[in-house]
Amino acid sequence: MLGRRKALFYEKLPDKKVKCKLCPRNCILSPGQLSFCKVRKNIDGELYTLNYGIISALGIDPIEKKPLFHFYPGSPIFSISTFGCNFKCPWCQNWEISQSEPNLSYASYYPPEDLIKLVKKYRSPSIAYTYNEPIIWYEYVLETSKLAKKEGIMNVLVTNGHICMEPLEELIPYIDAVNVDIKAFSQDVYSKYIKGYLEAVLEAIEEMKKKGVHVETTYLVIPGVNDREEEFRKMVRWHLDRLGDDTPLHISRFFPHYKFLDTSPTPTETLERLWKVAQEEGVKYVYVGNLPGHRGENTYCPSCQRAVIKRIGFAITEWNLSEDNRCKFCGAEINIRGRKWKEVGGHYWWLFI
Repeated sequence: MLGRRKALFYEKLPDKKVKCKLCPRNCILSPGQLSFCKVRKNIDGELYTLNYGIISALGIDPIEKKPLFHFYPGSPIFSISTFGCNFKCPWCQNWEISQSEPNLSYASYYPPEDLIKLVKKYRSPSIAYTYNEPIIWYEYVLETSKLAKKEGIMNVLVTNGHICMEPLEELIPYIDAVNVDIKAFSQDVYSKYIKGYLEAVLEAIEEMKKKGVHVETTYLVIPGVNDREEEFRKMVRWHLDRLGDDTPLHISRFFPHYKFLDTSPTPTETLERLWKVAQEEGVKYVYVGNLPGHRGENTYCPSCQRAVIKRIGFAITEWNLSEDNRCKFCGAEINIRGRKWKEVGGHYWWLFI
């Protein structure tokens, strides 16, 4: 059956039950039972994934959309998704796929080999596993990322970071960059709304950073849920202590979605206040997202404070970095990985070589 594949990381229990060991929820499933994420099933005492190779969406995005601002900025990235999630965020903007079981009636099936051929056809330098949670697509992501590496294609996860250490350690060697959503800096919020474990997410982020993966984090600011300055300041101090002052932090504006339709969008004043808090605490690269035209979209030199990359939305409009990614104004090194640029008509284009 398309999409069905023997799962990795599970334990057999008495009475044909199984314990999934992919994410910290550790679902224990009786025969015929679906996992919390809706994509793993106990079939006669064995755990199977049901979404292997099933793609709900694919396309080419600017890498800034992930958001990644310091990893090959301005480059195209081939983006794919499936179904399911190991969180239950009631504000999810992609809830149609994240809260659904795999459904081939409006999806496509691509084995890893076919997917890599498609990425090469469109000359994309990287693949993003995104839109829904890639961790619950683990077997497919692992095999596809291995093939991508062999072809010189980079792999990017856009993830909630809710994964156990053993599967994470196996995946890390094939992942080049990651953006992790930190939903709140309170276990109470994770318990009430998300049904996950904050400490496990933080541990995973730290491990990826330690192992050399390019890390950026996003904090979606939701009024009345996680917008308290005290909570945000704690998150920023953890960020500085465990990830370093040059790890980019994205502060993103909330808009009503899914079950949070009665909550107003994040006020601009709140975003600006938290943006300044992060800068005051010492984070060198802080961004404001979902607010096109705000100066918080730009990259500023930590030394001279001049804008070295200007953006509007996902588009780069000005580039003031040297060939070795130093500030053209003062020569300070900017923590950006990779670029190959050509300016045409006042716009900046990434060149795939």
